[in-house]
Amino acid sequence: MISNGALKQLGFSEEDYQLQDDGAGAYIKEWYSKTAQPSDSDINAAHNVFQTNWNAEEYARKRKAKYDALNQFELISDDAINGTTTHKDAIVAIKSEFPKP
Repeated sequence: MISNGALKQLGFSEEDYQLQDDGAGAYIKEWYSKTAQPSDSDINAAHNVFQTNWNAEEYARKRKAKYDALNQFELISDDAINGTTTHKDAIVAIKSEFPKP
């Protein structure tokens, strides 16, 4: 499968190529890199690696969304003033909800 992720996995940036999708799947419309265009099989292999890595990091993306929703500075400050563990408890709950694989 030709994708930005696969081509990035191979070390190319979006300045090196232009993808187009006419409804039947993406393809390389223009190749700008001075490096030779990789074969479809190399791109497919890179896509599989990219997808595996992406799937393995799903827990981290979900954790980050939850962490970003916390007002961590306020929780830490309130805990220091009140002698509570609200911040720590919230972090532990997020890590429990989305454990590392």
